[in-house]
Amino acid sequence: MNDKLLALRLFERVARTGSFSAAARELDLSQPSVSRIIAALEQDVGAALVTRTTRALTLTDAGADYLTRIEAILAALEEADHVARGSLELRGSLRVALSASFGVREIVPLLPGFLARHPLLNVSLLMSDQRQDTLKEGVDVALRIGALADSSATARLIGRTHRLIAASPAYLKANGMPKTPGDLTRHTAIVGPTGTSAAGWTFQKQGRDMTVRLDSRLSVSINEGAVAAAVAGMGVVTTALWGCRSELASGALIQLLPDWKMNDVEVHGLFTPGRTPKPSARAFVEYLIAELPR
Repeated sequence: MNDKLLALRLFERVARTGSFSAAARELDLSQPSVSRIIAALEQDVGAALVTRTTRALTLTDAGADYLTRIEAILAALEEADHVARGSLELRGSLRVALSASFGVREIVPLLPGFLARHPLLNVSLLMSDQRQDTLKEGVDVALRIGALADSSATARLIGRTHRLIAASPAYLKANGMPKTPGDLTRHTAIVGPTGTSAAGWTFQKQGRDMTVRLDSRLSVSINEGAVAAAVAGMGVVTTALWGCRSELASGALIQLLPDWKMNDVEVHGLFTPGRTPKPSARAFVEYLIAELPR
């Protein structure tokens, strides 16, 4: 690897890890060597790229802009290397943004199989129930659940699953089992990130739509919290099957109104706009299309 390419890869890792020492460990260099290479890169560029303090390392405005531009170059080089090798071997790093609940419940269990196929690849999962800025975070592919916002990014449909409503046996014993969507007006909703009682819950059966609005005393910003509240008997929750599969299997939650359908929930792989998708990002999405439980 020539000096400039090493400097670019090193700067990218320093920027993403926020640490000279972490980048040094990743590339098997000493911390003084990293500091020297970054300083030489700044001199070559003619601008300060990072701000160093005793407590933190941050990018300057010039550094943030430089990072965005060189990541596209590094991704293109990775693509060229991959094509030249003429094989399915993947190397380098893959950064995936996704929600915490979906990641823990569905994606992490699938990772061993993917990593076993690609032993030279390192994967970073950026889990958050707040949608990440894919450009700022250096994300290679984001897994988005639900409707996609307008974007210049390329999206690939990975799969879809049912949305449903559920409650705990204890809650149903105390409040009764609803037999129609209209019965839900006598129940309490747990408002989670996948649905709000203010907008109402819409059900379909035999070409007929019915929307009901429930009162709520609890609003939870993450799916895990909403499902946990339902298990604790605090009300009725709506979520994708992915969000409560284990609770339904164990009997901690019971699906309500199984004869009435709600809109399916889609998950897409969203590639970061403005750059060619990494081979590893494309391969990961293809793997999920094949392996993700429906």
